[in-house]
Amino acid sequence: MFVRPLKLTQHVDIQGPVDAPVLVLLHSLGTDLHLWDPQVEKLKEDYRVVRVDIRGHGLSDVDHSPFSIEDLADDVLGALDSVGIGKVFVAGVSIGGTIAQWMAYKAPHRVRAMIIIDTSLINAAPPAVWRARAEDVYNHGIDHLVQEIVSRWVTPEFVGTPEADGMRQMLRRTSVEGFSGCSIAIANTDLRQMDIENVPAFVMIGEKDTLTPLSAARELATKRHADLVIIPNAAHLPNLEQPEVLTEKIRSYLQNYR
Repeated sequence: MFVRPLKLTQHVDIQGPVDAPVLVLLHSLGTDLHLWDPQVEKLKEDYRVVRVDIRGHGLSDVDHSPFSIEDLADDVLGALDSVGIGKVFVAGVSIGGTIAQWMAYKAPHRVRAMIIIDTSLINAAPPAVWRARAEDVYNHGIDHLVQEIVSRWVTPEFVGTPEADGMRQMLRRTSVEGFSGCSIAIANTDLRQMDIENVPAFVMIGEKDTLTPLSAARELATKRHADLVIIPNAAHLPNLEQPEVLTEKIRSYLQNYR
């Protein structure tokens, strides 16, 4: 379905029992809500699963205005308002985990718990690197970077799989405004001083993630008073590389709140 809580139309997918607890799933930079396809069938048995294409990704609109992670959190909260959803659990991968934290900061009364996956309080790459990448994509498109991005985000053993091909297609479909805008938003984000009260958290990271160092995941878990779980044989996107393991970890954690 499509909603327009503010000025931009957003693509939202909702599955699962109407009366079940709501679980929002947020994808990474350069992908879309289909990143969570391997998890949905199992999760929707017990949850009303809501997936949102973030601004400029998948089928969601974007314009030429600059935006922040806070704006992306407002997009998600607005989409939830549009479909009449109040309290939620939220799980996010990479930038999705950063958006989840902003949601919990802005609306702690609405976030029952958050699951933060392959995310850090401040990105390991210097802001100048993200700004240069944003300019490159904005001026030249993303096609010339797809192979490099995939090879950095998944393990070498996974690069040749059909799932990695699907990731390449998601990257190619991402608008230059969406990718560049999110890259700038990441460059401008530092959550080290952001205190989130009364929202439980759970942190996971792929064992072989080279983009989010394990030390950064530990720092995040400490800041959020959260347990940290390392997913073996996965890099930056355990959704794809270890789908069953990730799904079970999510279900197990959320059982604490059933």
